[in-house]
Amino acid sequence: MASFKPTKIQVYPKLGEKVTQDTLYWKNYKAPVQIKEFGAITNIDFSPVAPHNFAVTAFTRVHIYGPFSQEPVKTFTRFKDTAYSGRFRSDGQLLVAGCEDSVVRLFDVSGKVALRMFKGHTKAVHVTDFTSDSYQILTGSDDYTCRLWDIPNATELNTYQEHTDYIRCGVTSKLNRDLFITGSYDHTLKMFDARLDKSVMTMDHGHPVENLLLYPSEGLLVSAGGRYVKVWDLLKGGQPLVSMKNHHKTVTCLSLGSNGQRLLSASLDRHVKVYNTTNYKVVHNFDYAASILSLGLAPDDESIVVGMTNGILSVKHRKSPEESKETSGQQRRKPSYRVFVKGKNYVPKQDDYLVSKPVKQHLAKYDKQLKRFNVSKALDTALETWLRRRKPEITVAVIKELDRRGTLKNALAGRDEQSLFHLLNFLIGNLVDPRFAPVLVTTAEMILDIYRSVIGQSPVVDRQLLRLQDLLEREIDYQKDLLEVLGMLDTMFASSIPRKEVPCSGISRSNGLGQGEASTSRPQLQAT
Repeated sequence: MASFKPTKIQVYPKLGEKVTQDTLYWKNYKAPVQIKEFGAITNIDFSPVAPHNFAVTAFTRVHIYGPFSQEPVKTFTRFKDTAYSGRFRSDGQLLVAGCEDSVVRLFDVSGKVALRMFKGHTKAVHVTDFTSDSYQILTGSDDYTCRLWDIPNATELNTYQEHTDYIRCGVTSKLNRDLFITGSYDHTLKMFDARLDKSVMTMDHGHPVENLLLYPSEGLLVSAGGRYVKVWDLLKGGQPLVSMKNHHKTVTCLSLGSNGQRLLSASLDRHVKVYNTTNYKVVHNFDYAASILSLGLAPDDESIVVGMTNGILSVKHRKSPEESKETSGQQRRKPSYRVFVKGKNYVPKQDDYLVSKPVKQHLAKYDKQLKRFNVSKALDTALETWLRRRKPEITVAVIKELDRRGTLKNALAGRDEQSLFHLLNFLIGNLVDPRFAPVLVTTAEMILDIYRSVIGQSPVVDRQLLRLQDLLEREIDYQKDLLEVLGMLDTMFASSIPRKEVPCSGISRSNGLGQGEASTSRPQLQAT
């Protein structure tokens, strides 16, 4: 006797899900490596030189991690209070960081003790960065001032006090050593020129500004604050270009990826959004377990590093081509499962005796009822609340199997008011779904044939039948409208295509006859 074959559940594509090149690209990362820090991670900065180590600023420390290390390769702890904004210089040799105690410290990456200490601010310093010539440092503080410092002499070069609230972000130009931009909680962005004593450009973000980012060409500036990410055209005097509101909590950090082709924003809503910089549409989304304070992207998008409020550092590394092929080909088994499949791929030799062991078949509830030929109970099992709501494809598969066996009418007949209500409710919810329509239309016709004689006896069932009728009428109207639109489009396309005339030698275009045949085949009429 042949063994029972379980019901085959067809895999349908998810409605609304579009698999694009961006989806495949940004999903091609390994499972994240999580590292516990001593406090909330406020800044992540990648070294511009190989091997592209990254500095993580958290609590009173700045840790430097290697590309694949899970332990810091270097730690700077010479801070008396919370450290902020640990940043590398363009050569990767020096690192600067601010502190809650208002002192700015400069470190040699290969050393431990601070090379320079810049004192002049009166409150916490949240912004530090090197200028493009590598000999000056920009700092921004909660004392409303931003300052330029000379590294060789450890002296202050200039002070700017135009903001009226905390300065929490800033960026220096990599093409011009004299230009830098600061963002403040007074909602403004200001561009400064070190050769002048005042700002040269002011932009209003409309919310406290949390982060700034310059495009590599430095023609565009991106600011993050509140729920908004805004793009400004600096070549047109700071004209607003785009305003994006895709987060539902404050946006805290920005980063550029794919050589400037993609923009990433992270927020307290635990999401990282990836935008296409051509049209500024969201092309991908990352979810994390806690609110995000800092974000870093390695060159060539080799890894994504995210720092969260709970002190967890999440590092995702890009898969190698071999690992990508394994994932796309067949899902790898978990290590714990290898115990159960041990020896399954062993090939017996010529003289071996093979002792087979019967494999126990585990069947679902509806398959057990089908095996016993309890067709009504099998359909009842497939119509359980959690199953028909969360996995309607299983219910449809059972109905399809009953129809294949020729027992669907028997399974539908003899139902009470409650079970018929659930069945009609499932039809109303899924009948117009193009994935299930071919199966459920047949089911609906059978139900109407079976229960035609009892219509009018139950107000609950009658109400469901009226809902089903309204649903079908609306769907038919939609289909008619679509057919009309399709006919209009066909007419437009047909009229837009130029007609090509095929010339034929010796053939008259008027009647298709040869010129010599025209006089002989048609009689001449003479006037009387």
